[in-house]
Amino acid sequence: MGRYARDGTRTMIDLHYWPTPNGHKVTLFLEEAGLPYTIRPVNIGKGEQFEPGFLKIAPNNRMPAIVDHDPVGGGGPITLFESGAILLYLAEKTGRFIPQDPRGRAETLQWLFWQMGGLGPMLGQNHHFSQYAPEKIPYAIKRYVDETSRLYGVLDRRLADRAFVAGAAYGIADMASYPWIVPWEKQGQRLDDFPHLKRWFEAIAERPATKAAYARAAEVNPDHGKSMSEDAKKVLFGQTAQSTAR
Repeated sequence: MGRYARDGTRTMIDLHYWPTPNGHKVTLFLEEAGLPYTIRPVNIGKGEQFEPGFLKIAPNNRMPAIVDHDPVGGGGPITLFESGAILLYLAEKTGRFIPQDPRGRAETLQWLFWQMGGLGPMLGQNHHFSQYAPEKIPYAIKRYVDETSRLYGVLDRRLADRAFVAGAAYGIADMASYPWIVPWEKQGQRLDDFPHLKRWFEAIAERPATKAAYARAAEVNPDHGKSMSEDAKKVLFGQTAQSTAR
């Protein structure tokens, strides 16, 4: 049987997804590129990331992950986890959203890795200690709110003399960073304090593909943006090697 998207077009990509900042990165790319894809929801609050079928694709029990049924060069499907690796793979597959010259490519990759190694993990800790931790620890909250501010400052200075993170063109470095800035209020930040970042953020928010990507989030999880249940917190924040083994 063929694989078809909601609009009836034949799909090449299965996206294992839940609407989180890392999940949004991939829908941003797929919507911008116009690649047919099918979302396979992975409800991380219910522990679906530990199902054996998903672990074959994403052994780190984290989404997003993709299965490309039509890889360049043919052969069997390619499976991939880690959002940064997925963005790079899709950019190389399509020849889009990453410069083809060595200097431009290097600029993009260093900022993609900056997001993966710094912006995402640090802002994730901000979310955890500010919103989800059962005990409010002032030192931890201040530590990560301050680090969030520092990273916003890095991005603001970077954007002072260019339209997008890697230069004049929108690309995967922007797609990687944008979803982590969306909850800026919950992170204890003010966009007005970072005017270049604010200009960039608002420009991306108005892109039709961005609006389409975030509309998919509401389709997949109508409760997206609401408070997390205590049961979901236990699933997400109580993981050890033993508890996640299947």
